[in-house]
Amino acid sequence: MSEAASTDDINALAKGGRTNILGFLLRLAARLPFLFIAGRAYGPDIVGRYAIAVLVIEVAALLATLGLKRGLAQALASTERPHAHVVWDAVLVALIASAIASAVLIAFPQAMYPNSQVMGLERLLPLVVFAVAVSDVTLAALAYRHNIRASVTARAIVEPWTISIAAWGFSYVSSRDGLMYAYVLSMLAALAASVLPFVREYGVPRGWHPRVSDIVTLARRNAPLAGADAIEWGTRNVDRFILALLFSPAVVGIYYMAQQVASIPQRLKSSFDPILAPVVTHSLAENDRKSVAKQVRQVGFWIVSAQAACLVVFGIPAEGVMGLIGPEFVVGAGAMCILLVAEVLASTGAVCETGLIYVARHRNLVISLAVLLLQIALSFAFVVFARAQGWSEPVQAAGPAAALAVSLTIGSAAKAIMLRHMLGAPVVSIRPSFFVAIGAAALVGAAFMSLPHHYEWAELSLGMPAILVTFLFVMIKFGFGPEDRSLFRKTPADEATLPAEEKL
Repeated sequence: MSEAASTDDINALAKGGRTNILGFLLRLAARLPFLFIAGRAYGPDIVGRYAIAVLVIEVAALLATLGLKRGLAQALASTERPHAHVVWDAVLVALIASAIASAVLIAFPQAMYPNSQVMGLERLLPLVVFAVAVSDVTLAALAYRHNIRASVTARAIVEPWTISIAAWGFSYVSSRDGLMYAYVLSMLAALAASVLPFVREYGVPRGWHPRVSDIVTLARRNAPLAGADAIEWGTRNVDRFILALLFSPAVVGIYYMAQQVASIPQRLKSSFDPILAPVVTHSLAENDRKSVAKQVRQVGFWIVSAQAACLVVFGIPAEGVMGLIGPEFVVGAGAMCILLVAEVLASTGAVCETGLIYVARHRNLVISLAVLLLQIALSFAFVVFARAQGWSEPVQAAGPAAALAVSLTIGSAAKAIMLRHMLGAPVVSIRPSFFVAIGAAALVGAAFMSLPHHYEWAELSLGMPAILVTFLFVMIKFGFGPEDRSLFRKTPADEATLPAEEKL
């Protein structure tokens, strides 16, 4: 690949990255009110029930997409059929898989409520799987055309603001079911915001007839991707399910709130997937593995920097952040700090996986499965050990968070080593300025945390912005090179080319 083409790829990633950063900030602005409303209006018990139900619904929806969130880009890049036909095949696959997943959960609703009774219309909640799966597939199809705006609108504006506003409104209707009503409404709103631009982009396919053989082939080819997606998602969420088996819903609710704050930067990484996948498949179509390594390395550095910024901003004043959600949630500050560190350690492996799923998908699946099994074993081991030592319940409940951090670090290192070997080029960018920025931000944070008690209000209102500004100043001034700064530099629209439609 020529230097100009390589620059075009970085510009395409930067353009998508700018849109995703905007979406990330919008999602953050909407997510924090939801956490405040859920914590204050419903309390940890109801939040815990909601957290487990949504956990099961989302993993069912993830399986129902059959890996198409990332695999659709490769299917489109390697076909001679009209793209409208391929994407409608994908939508049909998602609908069929959603019907199967919904039927299973409706038949066995206790999977959604392992530590409480099923009540009212809660048995019908799995019907939301249709909305989540179809929305994911249509947004992936739009991302192939580099339409990231639709994803930002649906996932960063419509969905989080709908659930925040609806959670507040429904709290006056039902303090028990209000969160569930708000979740259903937000998923339906996100579906509408995904399908409408999808139809405008691809249209209603003319001459399209579902081709059973193509649909079966598409599902079979994406099975490893679906497995990798499910395992990665399970790695980030199995801790919640383990807590539901070992502790009361209130403990799960507190942990869930800590997890939601800690996983905010992880959402930034997942929002990069739609724009990184087409660029990677384009480079692989030209058998240019050095460019793939460069793309993974570039996005990985952006993501790690964002993760570290969230670590210092939320981790230093952790008790104050959790206290905003509600006084009962302050005990989750330790778990939140551990989860924030885990996100930083895991980010390299998460970005490397975007390359591995195209060059070594089965080996990637094996590593991911091994990491998940290690995490599960360590989670139970840490909790049992903490109980044997007579430690407090908050310390016991932090065991799964510690297990997550250890297992993700091991998995991240393994995936980075494998991808480097497969591509023949480095895939990780480690710079001294990264650690300097964390240290400088920590010093500023420590200064605010040491203020007298009557200045406690300044820890969050002034301390968090000061910590963020310090970190960003050091990183951008001393750590960012010309390609890194392309993330903040507007490029002409025609520089971000679409992936070539050729066979891999």
